[in-house]
Amino acid sequence: MADAKVIPFDDDRSRGSAQRTSRRRSAPRRTGDPVAGVKALPGQQEGPPQDVQQAAEEQPVPAEPRGRVPGPRAGGGGWDRRIAGGLAFLRRRLTGEYEVDDFGYDEELTDQVLMSMLRPFYEKYFRVEVKGIENIPADGGALIVANHSGTLPLDGLMMQVAVHDNHPEGRHLRLLAADLVFMLPVINELARKAGHTLACAEDAERLLERGELVGVMPEGFKGIGKPFSERYKLQRFGRGGFVSTALRTGSPIVPCSIVGAEEIYPMIGNAKTLARVLGIPYFPVTPTFPWLGPLGAVPLPTKWTIQFGEPIPTDGYPPEAAEDPMLMFNLTDQVREQIQHSLYKLLVQRRSVFF
Repeated sequence: MADAKVIPFDDDRSRGSAQRTSRRRSAPRRTGDPVAGVKALPGQQEGPPQDVQQAAEEQPVPAEPRGRVPGPRAGGGGWDRRIAGGLAFLRRRLTGEYEVDDFGYDEELTDQVLMSMLRPFYEKYFRVEVKGIENIPADGGALIVANHSGTLPLDGLMMQVAVHDNHPEGRHLRLLAADLVFMLPVINELARKAGHTLACAEDAERLLERGELVGVMPEGFKGIGKPFSERYKLQRFGRGGFVSTALRTGSPIVPCSIVGAEEIYPMIGNAKTLARVLGIPYFPVTPTFPWLGPLGAVPLPTKWTIQFGEPIPTDGYPPEAAEDPMLMFNLTDQVREQIQHSLYKLLVQRRSVFF
């Protein structure tokens, strides 16, 4: 037998409203619902029954699609939250209610301020493309080994943003930096706050044993200060100290290849005498610096690609393997060859230096 219809006792306007209300309720009724099939009595309250009205009110409101621009109310709430978060951040900085580890790393300052300052260069200026982020472990210590270039160490900073913004776990990369970084005023403090530490085996081992991601560029000043004519040709990887550190901690080695940094400051000369006077490893001469003064220090807007290769495991070696010079040499050469091969492959795939 068909269900009886609910006939509202009201004028035509109420009838149209009730019909529109019934059309909006598209959720199916459960079997045995006492409301279904019952006529409205003359003494009942006008409009839909109370339990039906309550069920309609409890229906979830469909979420807006991701591509839809939020309305004024949502946008206002977002700005309110940003302002409140900024004020809370300032309050914690003024009252000292923030944490800094024994290396000087300030995670909150890095996330809220330093990453926000670097992100426009990463996203808009260099337009960094990241490949192979899945090769970085989701947890535990790992050593990321990358090529070094560009006259100024912007490649390390862009790699740090790439790991933080693209890794599913939002991991932080702790870079090993040269002594010169910690001798410069202001730069020293910012580097410590960003999680960088001295490039020595002791600090690297402590970080890896804590389960941190550690980044190292074994070419050092030889790589970053090489002439433009030798671009994308890897220099010597030192004595393989990073391999020894990975073997002692059993941490995997993740090779990383960076394309695009070599062209930001094409180094066509090196004023060695001036470099010795200033106490720096090299004094770069580029087509724009020092001829254009401070304007010549603006990097060229090249297109970058950062590729993380497949990790090389080290946990299968015995503890004494860290003292085996032949093994260290072989692993160092394996990492270097893998990075060099990836660089050549990325260069072949690249359409242009700037696009």
